[in-house]
Amino acid sequence: MSNLSDLLGGTISSLNDLGGATYSSSDPATDTNPSATGELWVNTTSGETYICTDATAGANIWTNVGDGLDAVELIKWYGDRGVWGGGYSTNNTLDYISISTTGNATDFGNLTVGRQHPASCSNSTRGVWSGSGGYNTIDYITFASTGNATDFGDLSATTYYSSGCSNDTRGLVSFGSISNALEYITIATTGNAIDFGDLSVNRYYTGSCADPTRGVWAGGGFYTDVIDYVTIATTGNATDFGNLTVAAFGVAACSHATRGVISGGDPTSGGSPESNIIQYITIATTGNATDFGDLTRVLKQHGACADGSRGVFGGGFGQSNTYNNIDYIAIDSTGNSTDFGDLTVARYNVSACSGD
Repeated sequence: MSNLSDLLGGTISSLNDLGGATYSSSDPATDTNPSATGELWVNTTSGETYICTDATAGANIWTNVGDGLDAVELIKWYGDRGVWGGGYSTNNTLDYISISTTGNATDFGNLTVGRQHPASCSNSTRGVWSGSGGYNTIDYITFASTGNATDFGDLSATTYYSSGCSNDTRGLVSFGSISNALEYITIATTGNAIDFGDLSVNRYYTGSCADPTRGVWAGGGFYTDVIDYVTIATTGNATDFGNLTVAAFGVAACSHATRGVISGGDPTSGGSPESNIIQYITIATTGNATDFGDLTRVLKQHGACADGSRGVFGGGFGQSNTYNNIDYIAIDSTGNSTDFGDLTVARYNVSACSGD
């Protein structure tokens, strides 16, 4: 055990730093909550031994210190680079920020086809924009570089006002105003999308987000408060999750490993006023959304992404104005958003995703 400090990055430097021990016939899980960092877990069946190196309730990290190499931790599909793509009416702009800082966005490149409200999703390496604006085009970027998007494949049909979410492996796309269909892609490869199932209600301009297991769609036209979810690793139809605090379309959503945050939207027929409401859910459970705070302005049809700590909301339309503003929140807390900076181009019907 003389190399504990190197193995665990300095978290545990000696056996004296270890807490209590648990002996079990199975491995710990991310929601196996220890009393503190440093607790030991021994799998009496396999002989594998783990130490808790991050005691975050529901999102613990158990580092393997036996012969095995696999730690037990939540998959992190987000990263520090947030990228916005598309917009009204045929905008192909891609611009990016570093989510952990504040400041104005920088030009990244262009989508292969300019279109409004494409569905966006990502893993830690690639960002993907799918369909919308009457297209079935799927294209992708590599976050670590800048430049124009590359063709990925196609959806089975053209879509309008769709939305997407993902874990580290699969990206899911809702078809928006034309149907309640869902399709999926494997983000690390290229190719055409495959049928997944259906949302519980046909709607467009939804906000969608995910944890490593579930994908969630919230709100949408026509002024619905419906939230439903799917299990990303399987296929099948969505299941009722709960309801938003306010029915709205044009909402945006982002998430980290446990919490989804839904912002803005248009809660009433006949146009304005748009909403500045932020609300949240715990993705691993079901139930109604809870009030989080307020955006700095009323917005709909904006784009959102997150880095695992911060959620950022950019672009959008409100009070007859098109915005380039970016706001941010700390996802683990509640409260009003704070100004972050500006996108390179003021636009709405824009979507966003993040990665390394």
